[in-house]
Amino acid sequence: MSEVTYYVALPFIAADDGVAAGEAIECFNPTAAVMKAEALSRKPGHIGALAFSRTGDPATGDFGEAAVIRKFGDVPEDLSAL
Repeated sequence: MSEVTYYVALPFIAADDGVAAGEAIECFNPTAAVMKAEALSRKPGHIGALAFSRTGDPATGDFGEAAVIRKFGDVPEDLSAL
């Protein structure tokens, strides 16, 4: 199977030990991911959000590193876990 690119909006919430990621939302394209991330960053209880993409092969589960498209609000500096 060929590589595909996923676009994602990911909210962040305050947690007892710092900041935690909320539920990721898959989007159709980078513009939709940015718009959704901005809306999520304004939602009560959320402290920020991130729009990012990942490219890889879903058949093998091999994906490259996340590419940040845009950040809104309070987003952790270390995003290596994405």
